[in-house]
Amino acid sequence: MDQQLIVAILVVSLALFFNFSNGFNDSATQVATVIASGALTPEIALTLAALSDFAGSYFLGTSVAKTIGKGIVDPELMQSSQVGIFVVYSALLGALTWNLLSWRFSFPCSSSHSLIGGLLGSFVAGWGIKPVHWALVAEIIIVMLVSPIVVFILTYFFTKLTFFFSSYSSPKVNGFFKKMQVFSLIGQSLSHGANDGQKTMGVIVFGLLALNYHNPVLDGGFIPKWVALACSLAISFGVFFGGWRMARKIGSGFFRVRPIHAFASQSASGAIMYAASVLGFPISTTQVMTSSILGSGAAFRPKAVRWELAADMVTAWLITIPLSAAASAIYFYAGKIIFGQRIG
Repeated sequence: MDQQLIVAILVVSLALFFNFSNGFNDSATQVATVIASGALTPEIALTLAALSDFAGSYFLGTSVAKTIGKGIVDPELMQSSQVGIFVVYSALLGALTWNLLSWRFSFPCSSSHSLIGGLLGSFVAGWGIKPVHWALVAEIIIVMLVSPIVVFILTYFFTKLTFFFSSYSSPKVNGFFKKMQVFSLIGQSLSHGANDGQKTMGVIVFGLLALNYHNPVLDGGFIPKWVALACSLAISFGVFFGGWRMARKIGSGFFRVRPIHAFASQSASGAIMYAASVLGFPISTTQVMTSSILGSGAAFRPKAVRWELAADMVTAWLITIPLSAAASAIYFYAGKIIFGQRIG
């Protein structure tokens, strides 16, 4: 087999494994409230979430994939550089390292933060700071930081409004909200796939461009269909086989989740994630979904929310980008030491 083809297969495989780990990490946050409220069994909730993630990733546009694939650094730079493909490897390894560590310690850290950090670390290590489009990077980071605050506020008031309209209803209203959770879970998962499922598509295209295996003009688009299909399948399988320990921590660790909380948090987080996907911003879906759970709990009874758990997660989110960037840079420099001139 041709050596360049082997390299292409390896980078695609690594990217798909990262996408699988992304879905694996995030699945708990998607289904936690549905399971905790008793609306769905874990098996049904995960199946619905996985199918919806696939549909959202494959059918709801490629704006986020294009932002990752050609917004942070011009991909044409890679076609004239020997370091291009190893930059992709280093970025994926740095991001994947943080994903696996967060899974190991049952911490719902952001795969989006780890991927952005991994890309920035490897880009700077390979080419320096000049080729990076820092204005867009700043926009992405600002949106990542603001979106959890926005969804917290939105969920807080949406939960208050829902409580107001249902306050005069009989206890049977819980049955109504349990049924509505099925639709809110589907909507949230569609939005999750449309954002997180597309991020690795852009990274794979980076690698294909570096190896001259893809020409967006001749091939009829920036994201090949097979790349979209493979990434959509990877994240949906990751969601289906997701982490049960984290589901228990998020679903019952913050406060006692009721159907009304689950419905409100899923609806609000789904709306924010879909809006970001349409605009092409790769936000942290983990932050958004977790913040929506907190917002719903705060609307019900702030003292019932275990804020110390939220503080731990905020700390993890703040350190993810710099640590994953450092990890990818270390991988790059280690590769230069091992392989020498074949990289540099």
